[in-house]
Amino acid sequence: MKICGISWLFEKVSVVLRNKTINMSFTKQANQIFNRAISDYHLTDDVNTPIHNPYAKNTIEHSLYLKCWIDTVQWHYEDIIRDPHIAPVEALSLKRRIDSSNQERTDLVEEIDAYFRTLYSNVKPQPDARLNTESPAWAVDRLSILALKIYHMQEQVDRKDAEPAHIQKCQAKLAVLKEQQVDLALAIDQLLEDIQEGRKYMKVYLQMKMYNDPSTNPILYKK
Repeated sequence: MKICGISWLFEKVSVVLRNKTINMSFTKQANQIFNRAISDYHLTDDVNTPIHNPYAKNTIEHSLYLKCWIDTVQWHYEDIIRDPHIAPVEALSLKRRIDSSNQERTDLVEEIDAYFRTLYSNVKPQPDARLNTESPAWAVDRLSILALKIYHMQEQVDRKDAEPAHIQKCQAKLAVLKEQQVDLALAIDQLLEDIQEGRKYMKVYLQMKMYNDPSTNPILYKK
């Protein structure tokens, strides 16, 4: 199931190309949006809370907010399903929701990659341009997850009911996560710059999750 169309790609690209002055890096903007989505979710901290995306449709900002909202809800799905006392029927229902969420996440990442592909469609790669092992949007996917890890590790650091040893351990982990966030953000910005300058080129490889497709999952098509 596609979450959103791709008609917005050309609209956003035209805005970017007209505005040659970039006030902030892509990842700085993305992290601000991710943090807003995470904060908005935790106003209710309920996986059933409807999303109220504050960004205009058909923009990359809207897609980034949606991406992190999906990740945040799924984070809490994963917490809930690990409850050792969860009823089997509830667990199965939740597993179905996790599967659906994973597919939505994958679809959205591929559409964000399509945005980047369109954005740089007029760039002519240099003769020695190299292909990156990871597409921009899948790196952005990891950046969204990192924002979630930092938020929840900070929660552990701030706990009043935890032992000092637990707090100290989580503080050390939080420092590592923040360093990873800085490094990953820099790497993404450098990758986008390399693509823009023709030093690297990108391809969009679809994930093609076979187990979600009734025509390729033998458990489903043999019934």
